[in-house]
Amino acid sequence: MRPLSMDLLHLLRTAQSAQSLPIAILGLLVAAAIYWLWARHLKKRHQKAVALLEDMAALGEVVPDTIHPVIDLDLCIGSGACVRACPERNVLELVHGQARLLNPLACIGHSACLPACPVNAIRLVFGSAERGVELPTVDPNFQTTREGVYVIGELGGMGLIRNAVSQGRQAADHVARSPRRAMGDAYDVAVVGAGPAGISATLRLMEASRRVILLERDTIGSTIMHYPRAKVVMTGALEFPLIGTVRRKKMSKEELIALWQSIIDRSHLPIQTGVHVEGVAADADGMWRLATSAGPVRAANVMLGLGRRGTPRKLNVPGEEQAKVHYTLVEPDPFRGKHVLVVGGGNSAVENVLALSDFNECASITISYRRSAFARCRAENRRRIDEVIHSGKVVALLPSEVKSIGTKEAVLTVGAKDMTIANDSVIVQIGGTAPSELLRKFGIEVVTKRGEG
Repeated sequence: MRPLSMDLLHLLRTAQSAQSLPIAILGLLVAAAIYWLWARHLKKRHQKAVALLEDMAALGEVVPDTIHPVIDLDLCIGSGACVRACPERNVLELVHGQARLLNPLACIGHSACLPACPVNAIRLVFGSAERGVELPTVDPNFQTTREGVYVIGELGGMGLIRNAVSQGRQAADHVARSPRRAMGDAYDVAVVGAGPAGISATLRLMEASRRVILLERDTIGSTIMHYPRAKVVMTGALEFPLIGTVRRKKMSKEELIALWQSIIDRSHLPIQTGVHVEGVAADADGMWRLATSAGPVRAANVMLGLGRRGTPRKLNVPGEEQAKVHYTLVEPDPFRGKHVLVVGGGNSAVENVLALSDFNECASITISYRRSAFARCRAENRRRIDEVIHSGKVVALLPSEVKSIGTKEAVLTVGAKDMTIANDSVIVQIGGTAPSELLRKFGIEVVTKRGEG
């Protein structure tokens, strides 16, 4: 016969076990719910990724102008490390268990995916086998095939702000050590383009006591306002000569413009805006002569930080020479209370229309495009432009072409008929002259990269 104490202990253990059973079941249910929610999230994410891939396929081959990843699917094990490493968050994604480049247009060359891949399945390249990207030939100091002429920043295929700032400083260091010096009325250096590379180079040259001038064809910050992101990711600190270090993980376009303006104000940057550089030629004394819209500028060295937008393409219609015609939208405020016509159907034109629509202070907004649909826009842009058109906030004339521009009106050919609309401002976004054409005009050797680093 067992002692009474043993029976009591057995009963106690049985009771504890009975009490713990509902807790265990509850734990399993919670775990199952979490698993179901996570699986649902992954499924939606995967569906979104597949839809974006199909959307990009409908645009034809889309290749960024900057360096970008190519993934070897025979090597990729689907770890997702590259997806997590990309600061832009919408460029790479796992599709059917392998990494894919979803949105080439959003890739700006962070290159964080390359070291993140555990099996070396990623290469960083320019262009593709089918569509090459034309880039200037430069040496390690960013000097071109013409002695004393440098290409820095995005024009060289590196779209990251941090890279541009670094390149500008490196090229300026080389110039500071160079024996090329100003003669007569020339500057030591003429820097063309007040973007990150141009400003960084100018600051370093000022620090080195070189006589320098910075020429910008638009207004301060106009380059930044063309960035396709509201928030610009900063992967690392920006080291500006004379200014110091800027440490921010993310900055809006407006914050970046404010940063540029504060740098200019604090350093008394020798900048001239509204000056368009049209060519570079050698003078007899070895100096470079820049042909500009404000007259010739002579310099011993020239740094081109022009970006990749090139020279805006024009409509070539009567009235286009008026001040009411613009080729960029820096901010919508100048268009308050005006009847605005945007010409074009690509991402830039559509994003301009959306910015004006969000501003909600224009008298009217009309978009003219020569095709019947916005076929070469990103999916999100197409969705949003359809929304504002259907809501009546924007009038779309498709297909149409601008025939002439008057002081208070514009005449368009819509179908087979002419239509006159009230108009105070026109924004033309129909592309531009490729930067490679400008480089060749400057006598700089250009090479075509086809899926190579």
